[in-house]
Amino acid sequence: MFLSTYENKLDKKGRVSVPAPFRSYISNLGYNGIICYPSFNHLCIEAWTQDRIEKITNAIDNLNPFEEKKDYFATSILSESINLQFDNEGRILLTSKLLKHAKIKNSMLFVGQGKTFQIWEPTAFEKFKVNARKKSNINRANLKWEQKLNN
Repeated sequence: MFLSTYENKLDKKGRVSVPAPFRSYISNLGYNGIICYPSFNHLCIEAWTQDRIEKITNAIDNLNPFEEKKDYFATSILSESINLQFDNEGRILLTSKLLKHAKIKNSMLFVGQGKTFQIWEPTAFEKFKVNARKKSNINRANLKWEQKLNN
């Protein structure tokens, strides 16, 4: 899983090292890169493994082919996605479009989200985190443990 938060900086060529625990998890899944797209929920970059992007593709494909919603999701996610392969040192080259969307200039945070992760500009993430903690506290009763039946 993608857990914790790591800070890394762009190098002179615009590459950034993906945190080693994240690369290890991705490698264990059999991949050598990630799929990134501009989040439409936040000013950050969404980073997904190939299997997760396939799940969202399947969900989009299951929509009525003549409904506008299908085109909206495909355009917002799939047409904006880019497959970023790791180089020999575990770095990726984020596009200027992705960096601009997240307002990242030099430093960025890799934020674990369980099965995915996000890449944020540090100050923007700190503001989001404060708000997320408040909202999580208010909505904590909505988070339920899965109940297993003992037969």
